[in-house]
Amino acid sequence: MLRILPVDYQNPEHADALLKLLNHYAQDPMGGGEALSDDTKANLIAEMAKRPTVFSFIAWDDHAGAVGLINCVEGFSTFAAKPICNLHDIAVLDGQRGKGIGQQLIAAAAEEARKRGCVKLTLEVLSGNEPARLAYLKYGFKPYQLDPEMGAAEFWEYKL
Repeated sequence: MLRILPVDYQNPEHADALLKLLNHYAQDPMGGGEALSDDTKANLIAEMAKRPTVFSFIAWDDHAGAVGLINCVEGFSTFAAKPICNLHDIAVLDGQRGKGIGQQLIAAAAEEARKRGCVKLTLEVLSGNEPARLAYLKYGFKPYQLDPEMGAAEFWEYKL
């Protein structure tokens, strides 16, 4: 049986599962292709626990253990004057993909986001990650744009 559990960052079993799943995702080509650094592994859980605007869920299979993860970060919409929820990391183990686990994780995040008063969910997806893009479209996500003539928004970064 599959259960979607809210992560308790103080629970060592949850913390270990989160790190295992996130490290698996990080090593995937869609996650950057490199393992998490030792510093990240040592500090991530404590840093997440300090932030009330960060929450996570783990998909837990009674036989296989932790098989999926979603990390969420609450932001703020100045246009709506309300919070938004960014689905920052979504990961499902290779052998568990195609079973609807990602959809269940998104649904759990959406429910929590509604409880927090969020007006929308956001996420970033690589244009070459077709399985993820199809899963997000299936859930109801679409590329963000204000005006079709101006095109879809792009996600950029500047490293500090």
